[in-house]
Amino acid sequence: MVGPIVALLALTALRLALAAILPLTPDETYYFTWAQHLQAGYLDHPPMVALWIKLGTTLLGNNALGIRLFGPLAAALGSVALYDAGNRLLPGQRLGLPAAAFLNATLMLGAGSILMTPDTPLLFFWTLGVWALVRLAQSGNARWWLAAGAIAGLALLSKYTAALLLAGAGLWALTCKPIRAQLRTPWPWAGIALAFLVFGPDIAWNANHGWASYLKQGSRVDGFDPARALQFFGELIGGQSLLLTPLVAILAVWGLWRLRRIPAPSARLLFWLTLVPAVIFLEHTLTNRVESNWPAILYPSACLAAAVPRRWFRPALAVGFGITGLVYLQAVTGFIPISPKRDTAALQMAGWQRFAQQAAATHPAFLTSDDYATASELAFYAPKSVAVLGFTPRWTYFNWPVIPARGETGLLITRRSDTPCPNEIGTITRKRGHEPVMLYKVCQITAATAAKDFPRP
Repeated sequence: MVGPIVALLALTALRLALAAILPLTPDETYYFTWAQHLQAGYLDHPPMVALWIKLGTTLLGNNALGIRLFGPLAAALGSVALYDAGNRLLPGQRLGLPAAAFLNATLMLGAGSILMTPDTPLLFFWTLGVWALVRLAQSGNARWWLAAGAIAGLALLSKYTAALLLAGAGLWALTCKPIRAQLRTPWPWAGIALAFLVFGPDIAWNANHGWASYLKQGSRVDGFDPARALQFFGELIGGQSLLLTPLVAILAVWGLWRLRRIPAPSARLLFWLTLVPAVIFLEHTLTNRVESNWPAILYPSACLAAAVPRRWFRPALAVGFGITGLVYLQAVTGFIPISPKRDTAALQMAGWQRFAQQAAATHPAFLTSDDYATASELAFYAPKSVAVLGFTPRWTYFNWPVIPARGETGLLITRRSDTPCPNEIGTITRKRGHEPVMLYKVCQITAATAAKDFPRP
């Protein structure tokens, strides 16, 4: 066991180093603003990501490593939980080491663990939820429903897709005879109650804000676009094959096929925890594109299933860590000669600090933007002597100081060509080194309405 422990510690150290040196993405600076004024809920997501950022920055300061600290640490602790779950999953089979190794070899965890988004705590608590349910299946002790419920509540406080953990566990309980018998005891119901008790603060926040977050997320399932369904389906399968990595994806499908014939409650559990989210995401391709990060919740159970065939262990790890290593190198060095405009790492990370300094160079009364990404990066990197204000409705959901309309002249920075700009005074190009990444218009505007004052690092 010494070898795997050393490998996990080394991998965690590498992820912490990358978390410290890579520039912050727009989503991360956006969530950083959340953490400066903690709330029980937000327009886009529940509050867990803000809480993790607050804890990390309290320990290490308002910097990239402070913001991302709990990403690599959660990946390490989640790996330990998955290791234990794998060793308990099937009688006589110790699947923990390959399952945990496969999870760490996925590009999803490799990239996701060095960034801080709502998926970071979601994947951690989902993995803990799988572990608690495996303990329930293996021991038959119905009190494990309490642990599973509390963990599900924490997962819901991370991202609303955690509801699929409850759905998968519920279908497992209904269709697995030994577990169905526990429904006649108070423990499963107490677990559900505990989940919603933990999740309660977000429900209360939404109740006081017109159910804004639930309505926003619910709007994603609106519409029906069969003409593009095949395209969306292809993107989903192709993208997840890369993020799960090809051999792990093949092994996961193979393992699930074998698990269907194993009557053990834990095998049924794995089947349902994988099937329910998979069906939901496949159904979503009929209406819209499935974002690449959404199926991350499938990965713990998929990696447990991938360990079942006991094949291709080393090749799968070599391919997975090889792909992830190339992504790390590209993010740090940009060694692959592709245009920054087509490089995801450059589009997300490159040039923000210099860009913000250029925007503030003329010392305007304030800076603002019509998209949250640009506004959040300006708030993080621009000199504190220049205010960054939010005028759009999104910012009304934040408990930030209100700046009354004072008729001051500031600058609107926008990347949208269709944004009205009656008084355009120039452009700013965000760059990776000397290479252009994105062009922004600079518009001179007057603060004619009240605005929210962005928190600064």
